[in-house]
Amino acid sequence: MSDATIEAEGLAKSFAGRLVLEGITLRVGAGESLALIGLNGAGKTTLLRCLLDFQRPEQGQARLAGIPCHRPEARQQVAFLPERFQPPTFLTGQEFLRLAADLYQVAWDAADARRRCEALALDWAALQRPVGRLSKGNAQKLGLAACLLSQKALYILDEPFSGLDVQARKLALDQLLRLREEGRTLLFTCHEPADVDLLCHRLALLHQGRVHYCDTPMRLRARHPAPSLEQSVLACLAAPAADQGSAA
Repeated sequence: MSDATIEAEGLAKSFAGRLVLEGITLRVGAGESLALIGLNGAGKTTLLRCLLDFQRPEQGQARLAGIPCHRPEARQQVAFLPERFQPPTFLTGQEFLRLAADLYQVAWDAADARRRCEALALDWAALQRPVGRLSKGNAQKLGLAACLLSQKALYILDEPFSGLDVQARKLALDQLLRLREEGRTLLFTCHEPADVDLLCHRLALLHQGRVHYCDTPMRLRARHPAPSLEQSVLACLAAPAADQGSAA
């Protein structure tokens, strides 16, 4: 996994004449966990889509594991969870996991799939029913379980804790921490500072289309002392980017 890196250089993307990303330069090192945070509309999901070649930037370039992101082989090491995960409703949960294993090119192991679901408090028997009957939280668990089955080197996760209750959030966090301990590379968006603090090595704060800050949560707190990381983030947003000491 030594080459499992994510790199963006000078990415720019606009919609309807509005610049959403403005010269984004960012690097996630092999084995690093980086949280991408920012206010609604900051461009977090757009950046992930550009990295995965779902959208083409007007300027700049991106590489996954050293391979230009527009080449299909760049995504062979990637497991991806979209912001609005919607599995095919006509499949059962177990059929979806088998399909995900095929797409990720890993051998299907029902016992392993069951263990990963149970680790997220996702009832294996319930996955014999159509996915359309799952709650939002259980559908999110199914998407996470599919990513975990992939055993990829790179994980790009857009709001992985979305729709999860307190127990499921803790269990999902435990599974992502395990990936981090295994040396996998993680890039994820998140709105909950507590999750960011526990999981990431560094955080990148997007604001007005730019990387406003990129460093450790500890250094962010030192630069903007506050009772919580959330308040430090808000203080950082209120300060000029030039004062942040941002580093990609």
